[in-house]
Amino acid sequence: MLRSAGPESGYLYLPGVSQYSAGVVAEPGHGIARVRFPTPVPLAAAFSTAESILGAAGRPLTALCSWELRSPEPFTESSFSSFNTEYIALLDKWGLIGSDGANPVARSNVCPTVNPVPEPSAHAFAFTVRTEADTVQYVVSGSAESPEGLGDYRDHMIAYQDMSAEGLLSKVRFVTAALKSRMDGLGVSGHAPQVVQVYTVHDVQALLAREVMNPLRSTDGLTWHPHRPPVVDLEYEMDCRTVGAEYLAGSGGIAS
Repeated sequence: MLRSAGPESGYLYLPGVSQYSAGVVAEPGHGIARVRFPTPVPLAAAFSTAESILGAAGRPLTALCSWELRSPEPFTESSFSSFNTEYIALLDKWGLIGSDGANPVARSNVCPTVNPVPEPSAHAFAFTVRTEADTVQYVVSGSAESPEGLGDYRDHMIAYQDMSAEGLLSKVRFVTAALKSRMDGLGVSGHAPQVVQVYTVHDVQALLAREVMNPLRSTDGLTWHPHRPPVVDLEYEMDCRTVGAEYLAGSGGIAS
């Protein structure tokens, strides 16, 4: 069931796990603006820049609704837990974590294999803005090929360590189904995403039109990133979104 992220946030969220929600959708009278950094920015500095941008836009910190993160290499289960604790603490300082520990902010977190980052960093973030447009705007969090909230990833991975054609097909189908389920939960399944992002180092091109674009009703193609998911032995991740505006930080369209 959708929950409000707060009276001034401008969005609803689909509850997920402690480190992120399953996705967010703008409330009536609001849209979503996405800001991408020219190159990934270390996490603390990215939060500082985001704070300045939200302030310049006249938006409260609670309008922050999504982060797209980059990590140096896949985490172990224990190191991922430690990273998430530090990340959640940053959100909590902004007043984004509920009294019950609920986290409304959507997220993806992947590991570039070309030009890897030296430390956990941010690629982009999104926040709500007021608008008179009536388009449905949303961000669906990244999902890899393992159910979440079960205590660990390894024991529940789909086609664990199987990079055969059948193994990759199983992974792609699981992740596509997860995104469709999240879109259903957000109430946006009738609104095809403008952007679908695929993160994997494996050759899945032959599967994408049939197993991803058709089920998600994506007519604009998708973007492939040669990145790994954030935990060792996860091999395939996707996220998707429809937002009202996209900016490059420092480009003049939006201040940094």
